[in-house]
Amino acid sequence: MSAKIRRIITVVEEVRTEGSRRVDPPTRRAAAIAVIHNPYAGQYVDDLAELVAVGEALGDLLPRRAMAALGIAGDEVESFGKAAAVGAEGELEHAAAILHPKLGAPFREVLGKGAALIPSSKKRGGMGTPLDIPLGHKDAAKVRSHFDGMEVRVPDAPRDDEIVVAIAVTDSGRPLPRVGGLTKDKIVGKDGVN
Repeated sequence: MSAKIRRIITVVEEVRTEGSRRVDPPTRRAAAIAVIHNPYAGQYVDDLAELVAVGEALGDLLPRRAMAALGIAGDEVESFGKAAAVGAEGELEHAAAILHPKLGAPFREVLGKGAALIPSSKKRGGMGTPLDIPLGHKDAAKVRSHFDGMEVRVPDAPRDDEIVVAIAVTDSGRPLPRVGGLTKDKIVGKDGVN
């Protein structure tokens, strides 16, 4: 990877109660976040290949960190998502270059599966800007119990010439889901939808 990583942060969230009810087993989410230097900050460049390559490398590194934090293997991951925030001197296209062309393939390879599109978001913001990582079931996009999100932030990033890149994985869906729809035990998992 040619971009410099300044920080890597891993966050684990465990929900034990929702409303007044106990969640058993607890639902768990983990995010792995990299703060990287943006080589294109402050300039317009047509070829964003360097950031595409960074996305590919982070697509392998970050899911491994998140799964290790949860203590689970790839086949135990149920939901996934990705997000990026560029600093003031960056463009949204810089975030897109990391997230879209090549990050997904290694992410799925680490999980051993993942037929669904990886939900994503991107934004521009200053230090401490929150990232909302959208989550969806890794094999079937229509599993409503797994429509979710995880908010993360890095207090000192992104600096003007940085990009914050985050992925999240879960070992379950939302706590106490009850809005109907396709359930995870009915997933076919071939087309990424059902």
